[in-house]
Amino acid sequence: MEKYHIAVFDIGKTNKKLVIFDSDLTILDIEKTNIEEYEVGHIKYDKLDIIEQWFLDQLKKKSATYNIKTVSVSAHGATFTCIDNKGNLAVPEISYTTDPGKDFHDEFYQKFGTKNELQKITGTPDFNLLINIAKGIWFVKKNFNIQFGKTRHILNLPQYFCYKLTGKVVADPTYVGCHTYLWDFLKNDWSVVADKLGIRKLLPSQIKNPWEILGTITAEVAEKTGLDHDTVVTSGIHDSNASLLPHLITSDEDFVLNSTGTWCVIMHERDKVHFNEEELGKVVFFNLSPFSKPVKTSIFMGGIEFEAYDEILREIHGNGQFPDFDQALYEKITATRNLFILPSVTPGTGQFPESKARIIENGKIYDFDEIRKRKNHPSFFMDKATAYAVLNLSLAIQTKISLDRSDMCNGMPLFTEGGFSQNQAYNILISAFYPKSNIYLTNLNEATAFGAALLGKAARENKHPRELSGFLKIEKKLVRKSHINHLNDYLKTYLAQI
Repeated sequence: MEKYHIAVFDIGKTNKKLVIFDSDLTILDIEKTNIEEYEVGHIKYDKLDIIEQWFLDQLKKKSATYNIKTVSVSAHGATFTCIDNKGNLAVPEISYTTDPGKDFHDEFYQKFGTKNELQKITGTPDFNLLINIAKGIWFVKKNFNIQFGKTRHILNLPQYFCYKLTGKVVADPTYVGCHTYLWDFLKNDWSVVADKLGIRKLLPSQIKNPWEILGTITAEVAEKTGLDHDTVVTSGIHDSNASLLPHLITSDEDFVLNSTGTWCVIMHERDKVHFNEEELGKVVFFNLSPFSKPVKTSIFMGGIEFEAYDEILREIHGNGQFPDFDQALYEKITATRNLFILPSVTPGTGQFPESKARIIENGKIYDFDEIRKRKNHPSFFMDKATAYAVLNLSLAIQTKISLDRSDMCNGMPLFTEGGFSQNQAYNILISAFYPKSNIYLTNLNEATAFGAALLGKAARENKHPRELSGFLKIEKKLVRKSHINHLNDYLKTYLAQI
């Protein structure tokens, strides 16, 4: 087969990337841009027209250098589009960061079902804002009813861009099954919420595997980009599931993935959908993997938690080196158990949605909002190593609770990738919580784009992704073991404070 290139459009909430891979899945080129949402009248919107134009411009630029034969799209979650009969947006693109208010959420559950009932059926927990797509659709119906009446298709974000490239309408399992309230995991069909919303006829009738070819680019796209008319486009994929894919096809044993960044996303493929009673009401949910298998998922905004405190500590201590792991210091903190940083900086999220962000020092409580406004801070913040150690303990405990709720067992391997893979102390703490497990740090750069490129290669060569495992060389660095005295005692006290 001729040498060819794969263009991956990786759509993050803020950062957008076009990543060029060769047919051996080596990254050759990356272009990035930052396109933020905008706000009008307390409603936030995504700039899809600007995003699309940037994407097409980059494809035109790269087509002059690379033999692009496949385009694969991945995108962040919780975003849908309403398309009219001319292929345009019927409704302005509402961002999931819009806050509809408490009354809206209460009314939603009165109309469509209780939180716990819907979580059991659709694998979806209650999120604030409009992070549940069904809530977003209902918000649009209530606030843009006339425009919504012109809708012919409701497409998820990756499939919207695939549609703009090919003119074809489709859904993929990874986005359909990602905390939308629209998919019934028990019936393997659209849910009662979709029916109560009256949108079944607007949803795609076809759900394709994300490595299947959706179609070739339209003549208009070929003219705008300089790509050949036979350039194929895959069906699109949710970004977290794209990151999971390389591990699914290279691992021979049960494992858990800890993908860290703004959100820490813990994913564990399972055979069936099941929640323990204590998980109901928490941010624990099920995705569908690229192979349409349930993926138990638990998340918290670890990156946001870290950055919020890191900003404060850098103001105090400057931009020096991040402290190394100090066994004696951690054991001092876990033994005395009088210093705690408690979640959540972003209220209503994570594994402790009712917890208010605060710091406890020797029994005295410091409200995070007061600290953020620089009105006050605990005295231990003046000791850089101690402050970061207490922060790492908080992040590690939130991760442990998330791992436990994903059904991770002591002895099961864990792969950590993303920003926290660079935090030595954090990873040693996780290893200490699971002494029988091997904790690995992976070197998979641009994991989301890589997973999407793998799908593009499978589509172009008409292969199942599992047939391409030989092209993946994921280096795994084993985190060293370190028993930390009183760690579990600290954990119990931490949870008691919450």
